[in-house]
Amino acid sequence: MDIVQKIKELKTARKAVIMAHNYTLAEVQDIADYTGDSLELARIAARCQAEVIVLCGVRFMAETAKILSPEAIVLHPAPESGCPMADMADAAGVRKYKEAHPDTLLIAYVNTTAATKKEVDLCCTSGNAEKIVSALPSGQKVMFLPDANLGGNLVKKLSRPMELWHGCCPIHDRITPEDIALARKSHPQAVVMVHPECKVEVTSLADHALSTGGMLQLVRQSSAREFVVGTEIGILHRMRKENPDKIFYPLDSNPVCEDMKKITLEKILEVLQDLSCRVELDAETVARARKPIEKMLELSK
Repeated sequence: MDIVQKIKELKTARKAVIMAHNYTLAEVQDIADYTGDSLELARIAARCQAEVIVLCGVRFMAETAKILSPEAIVLHPAPESGCPMADMADAAGVRKYKEAHPDTLLIAYVNTTAATKKEVDLCCTSGNAEKIVSALPSGQKVMFLPDANLGGNLVKKLSRPMELWHGCCPIHDRITPEDIALARKSHPQAVVMVHPECKVEVTSLADHALSTGGMLQLVRQSSAREFVVGTEIGILHRMRKENPDKIFYPLDSNPVCEDMKKITLEKILEVLQDLSCRVELDAETVARARKPIEKMLELSK
């Protein structure tokens, strides 16, 4: 029996569902019941009735699944796969800022730890950040954390002043205007898409700055045949699978998140066999961290 069949049989026996982020390995996406970006996975976790959730992504995503489905057993097959951006906004630092600025609303990108989510007022994802920020009163002071690039793109697009935390996604932050210029030269007919975690000077050169979910939707709806994709290369698998008649080019800088690639079929099989690598959060953390996520889900309907 091959590993895929073993996983399928164990998944049935454990009454489990497998959720995978768009940046995971192709074979992990293919075995998953649900594949999506952070917003899509959060929505699925919020309504999930499974006894066991295998979350294939980085640590904060597994924590978010546990926060939204506290009764489920949430397994994270690679507990060592963290998110450098999430680590740039530690809970103690956020709490200290909050105490010093009691009149400022703290909006946390979902790419934050559960401990940090406890300290903020509202969460957002790259897919709903524009809608969330647009809904705020114009006079409200805002600190956006931890991604200064995503926040900077919102400030520019919405003409909405916000304080920005000094954090970023190292993968997207390394994408340069030169990468975009080279891609346009190499593929002049292609639509150029980048992630809003890229710098403002990069997104301003692209045709679209979208979450991975937004990119997938655009590709499905567009009459264009060629696309340059300026985000982590894992998304290319799903794009090609869903749109076999279209052509997709990664940037020459080849953005790869090594943490996302730590999730493997072997690790999924192992956690299903012994229900190991459980995500454990205390009741207070779940209760407090759930509030800003639920506000996000309500505002993004």
